[in-house]
Amino acid sequence: MTFFARLNRPWVHFIVLGVLLFYLQGVFLPEPKPVVGPLSEARIDALQQQWFASVGRLPTPEQQTRMLEAELDRDMLFQRAIDLDLHLYDTVVYQRLLLNMRFLQMSEGKTDQELYEAALEMRLHLSDEVIKRRMIQVMEQLLLAANPPRPPTEAEIIAEFDQRKEELRRPERYSIEHIYFNREREAEAEAVIAQINEQNLTPDQARELSSPFLPGYQFTEQTPDQLARHFGASFVENLQKTDPQPGQWVGPVRSTYGLHYVWISELEPSRDATIDEVRLQLQRDLESRARETALRNSIHATRENYEIRQ
Repeated sequence: MTFFARLNRPWVHFIVLGVLLFYLQGVFLPEPKPVVGPLSEARIDALQQQWFASVGRLPTPEQQTRMLEAELDRDMLFQRAIDLDLHLYDTVVYQRLLLNMRFLQMSEGKTDQELYEAALEMRLHLSDEVIKRRMIQVMEQLLLAANPPRPPTEAEIIAEFDQRKEELRRPERYSIEHIYFNREREAEAEAVIAQINEQNLTPDQARELSSPFLPGYQFTEQTPDQLARHFGASFVENLQKTDPQPGQWVGPVRSTYGLHYVWISELEPSRDATIDEVRLQLQRDLESRARETALRNSIHATRENYEIRQ
């Protein structure tokens, strides 16, 4: 009996027809995708209120669209994590469920394992925001592990450096000492300053004439922002107006707290940064950007497996 003769059997025809029908069913009648959304009006209102509390105004239509899409993505990742049973193997979820059961006063006479199993039966893991954030975090880590971002190349680091050269410019740095006059002693400032100049006192000697100043009297290699944290922004602005030079007293300079007579020990002018000084910062920024892009692409690919309802 030839091969083709063997194929001319009813049972062979039945198998081939069954396989063909199964294939066609998958093509023309695919299984429905899991549904995510739409968000309830209450959740949308809550998101809008969170935005308002953070920004001070309601989101624009474009911002609201992005905000709702991000929230639906969170729901999708959470649902995917639950479908994969990731919550059953996570210690954070385990401890959180035990905490919730004890808060509900349902722990009497039960072991931790019994509490945990009861919490799962009550589906507490589906309504806890801490667990939801944890599961989303785990899913993001899995997506990045499956599609890791490419590390930045040297050429990309150099291009980033050239593009951000002005932003990365090193600010001037001041090394100063000062004599402080609080509000009650401001009237004495002129006489004390005259005494310092007439007697040619060093900053250490002149410090005996100062009011107490809690942040201290000597500041080394401070940027304007660092000085502002100690003295206030107005002090930095007023100090810069005096055109300070190393080896000179300047002032009195007014700050948020009073008056200061300032000795300029050293002054390093602002300058362009070298690439070696900012390499780690540039690398971290590029890696962070690549991570965000990789995660965004992975989430976009995951959406293909879900029906997202706005």
